[in-house]
Amino acid sequence: MGFAGRIRDFFGLGRSVSEDFFEDLLDLLVEGDFGAASAMKLADRLKEISRKEKITEAAPLRIRFARLLQEELFTADPDSMVEGSPLPVILLLGVNGVGKTTTAAKLAARYRARGRKPLLAAADTFRAGAIDQLKIHGENLKIRVVAHKQGGDPAAVVYDAAEAVLAGAGDMIVADTAGRMHTKTALVEELKKIGRILETKAAGGNHRCVKWLVLDATTGRNALAQAEIFHQAVALDGVILTKYDSTAKGGVVFSLGTELKVPAVFLCDGEGYDHIRPFEPSAFADTFAGLG
Repeated sequence: MGFAGRIRDFFGLGRSVSEDFFEDLLDLLVEGDFGAASAMKLADRLKEISRKEKITEAAPLRIRFARLLQEELFTADPDSMVEGSPLPVILLLGVNGVGKTTTAAKLAARYRARGRKPLLAAADTFRAGAIDQLKIHGENLKIRVVAHKQGGDPAAVVYDAAEAVLAGAGDMIVADTAGRMHTKTALVEELKKIGRILETKAAGGNHRCVKWLVLDATTGRNALAQAEIFHQAVALDGVILTKYDSTAKGGVVFSLGTELKVPAVFLCDGEGYDHIRPFEPSAFADTFAGLG
């Protein structure tokens, strides 16, 4: 049974509201990848609603629970971050194995469908196979991929992509970046170098650089730890959750909002290029609460 099914059963018909009920809810939320402090706050708020509205059965509380969940989410419109700039540049960050390269292709396909002309930049020059993988995606989608040899300078790849855009080959860049940064300093310096390149090439800095972190939704609280490191280093603009299915508990999304103030911007729920959708707070909260 998926986690949403467990929540649905927890609020099942016939269960009475009691102190044990809220203690069990607290345990279930922590198990669902909520932080302990956030879980306690949510359980306490639901207990207060139960007391004020004199609700004694669990089933009617599930809708209130979903609305409380929605309030915990920190969201933003990803398209508003991209549209309106002469040169939007999306830098995808994250550790190896979370699906960055495939997500880059999905984003390029999505924005092309919205009338943009994206270029893919293979700026993960360290991981074996990353460049070839992105090239295959580009061939499948018939989207141009700017790439150098493995081991090259990622900033130089972005430089060439910016030049190609200025020459009319596209109107936005989606860059797949390296997933193995040994220190925060290395990450910051690499992104600063890319920023300097864009300032130089993109019509005197006439661009918008958006930093989105790609996280594997099935890794739970470890995903939050990754987000903390990247956010402290580079001030993230948003998070994209990959591999979101019945095995992903999802509580970490609420922690991203309450603890880091970083919005979820997209969910990826399959391998197809169209399996990416903007994050919808109400739908996500309903699914988590077993209402979806």
